[in-house]
Amino acid sequence: MSQSFQRRVEDFICENCGYQVQGSGYTNHCPQCLWSKHVDVQPGDREEECQGLMEPIGVEAKKGSYRILHRCTSCGIERWNKAAKEDDFEIILQLAAEGWGLE
Repeated sequence: MSQSFQRRVEDFICENCGYQVQGSGYTNHCPQCLWSKHVDVQPGDREEECQGLMEPIGVEAKKGSYRILHRCTSCGIERWNKAAKEDDFEIILQLAAEGWGLE
């Protein structure tokens, strides 16, 4: 098992909405729907066997930036990820408005 972040520049098609995502090496989720995929044990290692879709379930604003909480629809693990400038901010606001904003 890897112990440190591994940057991987990978493009992918979102399995939730079908959007063609252009990866930057730090891309964790689809910028259109904010869904992710459970592929890493440690960031970038691609060693996770689960491979479940990760639903965005929460958002947190902290020091001028946002974090998105994802929950795996297969195994239930929850992980925080930084929002990216490419993310659909309207969806981030929807998560907060639906009561999923966390303090």
